[in-house]
Amino acid sequence: MDYMFLKSGTDVRGIASDLGGKAVELTDKAVYDISAAFAVWCVNKFSKPASELKIALGHDSRITADRISNQVKAALTNAGVTVIDCSYASTPAMFMTTVDLHTDAAVQITASHHPFDRNGLKFFIGTGGLEGSDISEILTLASNEEELICEKAGKVEQYDYMKDYAERLRKMIIGEVRKGEKPLEGYHIVVDAGNGVGGFYANEVLAPLGADISGSQFLDPDGMFPNHIPNPENKEAIESICDAVKKSNADFGVIFDTDVDRAGCVDSDGNEINRNRLIAIAAYIALGGKRGGTIVTDSVTSDGLKKYIQQDLGGVHYRYRRGYKNVINKAIELCEQGIDCPLAIETSGHAALRENYFLDDGAYLATKIIIELAKGTDIKQLLSTMEMPSEEAEYRFNILEKDFRAYGEKVICDLEQFAAEHKDYIIADDNREGIRVSTPEGWFLLRLSVHDPVMPMNFESNKAGGIDIMKQQLKAFFEKFAKLEMPKDF
Repeated sequence: MDYMFLKSGTDVRGIASDLGGKAVELTDKAVYDISAAFAVWCVNKFSKPASELKIALGHDSRITADRISNQVKAALTNAGVTVIDCSYASTPAMFMTTVDLHTDAAVQITASHHPFDRNGLKFFIGTGGLEGSDISEILTLASNEEELICEKAGKVEQYDYMKDYAERLRKMIIGEVRKGEKPLEGYHIVVDAGNGVGGFYANEVLAPLGADISGSQFLDPDGMFPNHIPNPENKEAIESICDAVKKSNADFGVIFDTDVDRAGCVDSDGNEINRNRLIAIAAYIALGGKRGGTIVTDSVTSDGLKKYIQQDLGGVHYRYRRGYKNVINKAIELCEQGIDCPLAIETSGHAALRENYFLDDGAYLATKIIIELAKGTDIKQLLSTMEMPSEEAEYRFNILEKDFRAYGEKVICDLEQFAAEHKDYIIADDNREGIRVSTPEGWFLLRLSVHDPVMPMNFESNKAGGIDIMKQQLKAFFEKFAKLEMPKDF
């Protein structure tokens, strides 16, 4: 069996339930084979026998979590591995077991915000999440049914690590706010967990510190996600938490994705703090008033954010490629070069602070923002100077050519020449993915998807109708490419 089709960047993902009407890809055998291969990979990585390995295991609220968990435990214990079964846990918490419990590795069963019938496996070691090349290696081993069988089976130890994780966040707030054991008394904070793991944040972090959490919603785990998609970027989801904050007359709102590696926020007026605005406040916190620090983001961030980071905060904005792992790895690389880089953050909400092992952790970021709130920082005033676009949009062009990468690169190359010949276009000199062009109306960015035959194109305009003007200027250019399918609304 070739399992390479289950590779999704730095994760393993696939259809895990037939309730959505599709054939199951993450079968018991697939999960077993991949988990057995991970044990082989760890033995090779750490140069020690499987019987000496300790691997933590957790899962989010998905309906197939128990079935998959049983197969992971079977494969690992057959190899002789000691499994620390943390059961219901967030993805960032599973990485933290490598720090606090000194596990060699950790496995989280999750498919992030994807539909209920999906699931997957995410792997960690002490240096962070695995790279895409590591996942390819594991899937190759699994495809060959590589397995270690130990005469003495490993054991499973139960450990509720989420209690430790929640305590760590509480101690952060107490230690940094310095207002006694109930530093959040007088603050009304609403949490939307989207029926994923994030309910703990309201009940085990905020409430014990005195916060009023009334109005919080969808805190109970339900892998069918009956209320809204558990995704801070989803329009329905963010409208739901905004409405909850306004109805509750709360001071602040937080929304998590299923496994809590991402978060979005809402101010006291019910306005979302997401994407560029979330990056802005994270940059303010990470820089801590010190000038010259570098903030790494993905490529689709706005001109207003760049101006805010560099002029208002005195930092350096480093735009890099899409993909949270790309952004994190670039920040680590810059730090290794001696560049002060305290934050890597993607517009999707993946935020990784250097002080927190460059781990993308939605609960950690939310905690840092709430600390600012409890210290008296006016969040709305903090963001008031950041320029926001009048319009923004994304379009996706499908590439119909088999060698889609070469075709897409040709489109980008030709667009660069087209832009260079246009008197009102300025090609960005700080762009590191695709081509980004400033125009009198705003800017556009065309890039090639990492894995799929798709070219996403982002627009922002500083005036109403500006995107339509840019589209009209570009339409004839794109019509020349017979194997590039334009979106119907472009």
